Amino acid sequence: MNAMLDETHSSLEYDLDRIATDYARHRDIHPGVVQELIRVGGIDHTTRLLDVGCGTGNYARTLTATTGCRVSGVEPSVRMREHARTATTWESLALGEAERLPFPDAAFDVVMSTDVIHHVGDRGAYFREAARVLVPGGRIATVTDSHEDIVRRRPLSSHFPETIGIELARYPAIPRLIAEMTGAGFTDTSASHVEREYELSDIQAYRDRAFSSLQLIAEADAQRGLTRLESDLARGPIPCLSLYTIVWGSLPRV
Repeated sequence: MNAMLDETHSSLEYDLDRIATDYARHRDIHPGVVQELIRVGGIDHTTRLLDVGCGTGNYARTLTATTGCRVSGVEPSVRMREHARTATTWESLALGEAERLPFPDAAFDVVMSTDVIHHVGDRGAYFREAARVLVPGGRIATVTDSHEDIVRRRPLSSHFPETIGIELARYPAIPRLIAEMTGAGFTDTSASHVEREYELSDIQAYRDRAFSSLQLIAEADAQRGLTRLESDLARGPIPCLSLYTIVWGSLPRV
């Protein structure tokens, strides 16, 4: 498949462009997410995978290295896509939006998005597009934060509590996502959960605000959170909790 280009841009493109370099430097994959995508999605070397909102390509890189799957990506941010180009060997890497996927019908076995769905303006349109580009029996995976996840994550919520209300407002609840997937024709919908505890000894990602929620709080709130992190780090590594909910759906087989 030749690389395709769609010159449309999302309303958040400039925000994403601004943090693209810091995102590429600091943001990493969640190992539990990768394991769950492979296990439930049945991803292997024969899988044609579409990564929607692929960002800098960190998940695509890990999945291709682990399984040998054939991966394509679509990303609305020019600078994110520039970083993604060298992340892995793409079947196609398009500049475009989730609501208007620049791919033909029945082109993929699995469509995935990771930490993207809260950026999508018209989720119904996206889910219909995902159904269009999937083969019969294909699977969709929406990796997101449930409202329970948002409250529990550390240090983002524990040290920057002002992010919680913002995140609860912009992240769709899991039952709503399932209902929207069902409305687009997906069946066998379900949700799985992964979490990982780890220790943080370098807080530069928070100084650089390589998380979109930190771009949305007041400067004074961001500085207070950094002061909390620095104070805790002076006593030793900071205990952290990274967690995701993965919402699954399947297309009926013909």
